[in-house]
Amino acid sequence: MTTESTPTDLAPDAPTRAGYVALIGAPNAGKSTLMNALVGEHLSIVTPKAQTTWRKVAGILTEEGSQLVFIDTPGLLNPGDLLQRVLLSEARQAIRDADLLLVVLDPTQPLSDTDAAQLVQALQEHDRPLHVVVNKKDLVSPDRLEALSRWAEETFNVPARAISALKGDGLPELLTELRAALPESPFFFPDDEIATDPVRFFVGEMVRETVFENFHQEIPYSIFTQVGEFRQGDDARRTFIEVTIFVERRSQKGILIGEGGGAIRELGTRAREKVEHFLGEPVYLELWVKVLPGWRKKRPHLKRLGFSVPDEDERH
Repeated sequence: MTTESTPTDLAPDAPTRAGYVALIGAPNAGKSTLMNALVGEHLSIVTPKAQTTWRKVAGILTEEGSQLVFIDTPGLLNPGDLLQRVLLSEARQAIRDADLLLVVLDPTQPLSDTDAAQLVQALQEHDRPLHVVVNKKDLVSPDRLEALSRWAEETFNVPARAISALKGDGLPELLTELRAALPESPFFFPDDEIATDPVRFFVGEMVRETVFENFHQEIPYSIFTQVGEFRQGDDARRTFIEVTIFVERRSQKGILIGEGGGAIRELGTRAREKVEHFLGEPVYLELWVKVLPGWRKKRPHLKRLGFSVPDEDERH
């Protein structure tokens, strides 16, 4: 996926820097909001609900002779079912693959002892340069901000930077810090790319994000989206996109469709508006709802949906 490249003032013979930066933290710490703000594009799902990032999402920022590849990861949590084990495995893999680790802490939701232990353990297992930010600085008192920053500095032995991903406070300074820590390296991607995933991946995520916005209780966590046909349009025709929404139970299918199909029509309208804004062109979005019983807990179903499922005896 590409966008307009940003010219730099880098001298022709100056070395470039590049690296992968994994955003790590508990669910709902603001990792997705932060990555979107740093890259300048809405790439990762953002909703008030926790644990909405289910796949690693990469956003690329290339400027000032450096290329930062940010990896938004699922929140570190104590897994309760197979899907959550898969999400934890995704986050741990991102830590293993990263050049830099960026821990995102949320002062509005204190870490439980279990979440704190999960975070500390995951980071202790791998020797990577570590940076820590306390997000949402605009939403808490200075005392609460200072207390969490002090805990982070004592726990991770690095300074903690207070930021607001939503308002952009502290982000220029954070970027300067991260660029300086990157290893010297050629760029991994062309300097006009902003994401590593194909467009169809983001279309599926936009539909899933809209489900989180339109529905409540267990419904958003019981669905997954898969893009089928994606037929590019021309001057006379709209781009045609078919997306299947998988649910666990027949009753959930009924809720998604709604009385007389009203709920699915509203979902399709809102999702289509997002996709059209993202692609910059009109689209025809067709949604299908199918039951895949207990897909969150069944290995074959998760593999069918594209998840990398850890071995049965893998717990860490």
